[in-house]
Amino acid sequence: MTSKQQTIAEAVTMDGVGLHTGNSTSMTFRPASENTGYRFIRTDLPGSPEIPALVDNVVDVSRGTTIAIGDARVYTVEHVLAAMVGMGVDNCLIELSNNEPPVGDGSSLPYVEMIQRSGALVEQLQDRHELVVDAPIRYLDEARGTEIVALPNDAYRVTVMVDYKNPALGSQHTGLFDLKTEFVSEFAPARTFCFLHEVEELYSQGLIQGGNLNNAIVIVDKEMTDEELRETLRRIGVEGNAVMGTTGIVNNNQLRFKNEPARHKLLDMIGDLALIGAPLRAQVLAARPGHSSNIEFARKVRRLYEKQQSVRRYQKSPTEGVVFDVNAVMKMLPHRYPFLMVDRITDYDPEADRIVGIKNITFNEPQFMGHFPGRPIFPGVLIMEAMAQTGCLLLLSKGVDPEKKLVLFTGMNNVKFRKEVTPGDQLVMELTMTNFRFNICRLVGKAFVGGQLVAEAELSAAVVNREIAP
Repeated sequence: MTSKQQTIAEAVTMDGVGLHTGNSTSMTFRPASENTGYRFIRTDLPGSPEIPALVDNVVDVSRGTTIAIGDARVYTVEHVLAAMVGMGVDNCLIELSNNEPPVGDGSSLPYVEMIQRSGALVEQLQDRHELVVDAPIRYLDEARGTEIVALPNDAYRVTVMVDYKNPALGSQHTGLFDLKTEFVSEFAPARTFCFLHEVEELYSQGLIQGGNLNNAIVIVDKEMTDEELRETLRRIGVEGNAVMGTTGIVNNNQLRFKNEPARHKLLDMIGDLALIGAPLRAQVLAARPGHSSNIEFARKVRRLYEKQQSVRRYQKSPTEGVVFDVNAVMKMLPHRYPFLMVDRITDYDPEADRIVGIKNITFNEPQFMGHFPGRPIFPGVLIMEAMAQTGCLLLLSKGVDPEKKLVLFTGMNNVKFRKEVTPGDQLVMELTMTNFRFNICRLVGKAFVGGQLVAEAELSAAVVNREIAP
């Protein structure tokens, strides 16, 4: 069941300092047109550059998620993005007068309240482009003990378990099962946290420059006197009559939830996964997540989304066992008879940069008139061409628009022909992209008939604009 995209009703502004940079910032949410997504705009820079909130633009995950394009950079975007997702906003322009959103109280609640102040959300004409997870997606970091998996589900659900192997925090878990009814009251208020032993180290790394005891939970995990604590805080610019406390939290600050740190980790995850660029329909299970693992997982899911979008764009009638039929192939490749060498695509995996195509060899093809009379053999150079055409369809996953670009075959290396290919054979071509840089792609391909290897090669091709192609 589809739903319509939504944006905010009117502009709303918040001022404050950034958590990590300590910079004063004015932030304004503005309505945005359909299919805009979330875009951060640096109004303080020449030309007011925009940075789409997409995982491809993530440049740093040091205790927060930073996105950038060129010299335009925005720190700690995850709490703002979590609020957008939790409130059901699909399209919004986020204007900043500096390089980091105001931290507020360290949670997403101030941003939720901004959206609420802007009025009822405006329903737009276009449907939401949801990412439907139809098979498990798994990320594992054994060194950190982190595991994240997305399972098929009709709605977006997230479950998080954290275990820092530290008695000051212990093991905690939490779960969100309904964004509409749970996010605002149960997760948006969860504040960011850090351990006492980390405070000076984070500050020396240029982080938490805007942090204080009112916008972060400081968990006691080392022994020191109240005076030593105050001296530590003074060294990082935090003044006040701080005490170690007896609850495990500096100043005995009252937690908003018994498991507030776990809830904040879930909040961070919702914000980081917003960088996929589409609302999720999945059950996400995460053990010991952090920004680094969230972003790596988001990259995997983003590639699945790009595949789904490509298939929806070109393949109008889904068929079992077929990703792209010949009609879809002809929308993506400029080749036509007698030089279209791909009849269908049966597997397309952007995550693995792998694709499988089929070329049916029939006696009616014109090359058999002269290659060779009395003994028809499919030319090896055409096997290479078929492999190249198949492999270049992988460029869809790299953002190459086939309606605006051409892919020109530029080279072959380590070519080997193992067996003759003759009329009646079905050529199965497996291609993997090994590199794509500066508009040059490199592929490794193998071609099979009946499960037997008939040809293999390393191929290269160049992406050029259609209007300047020779």
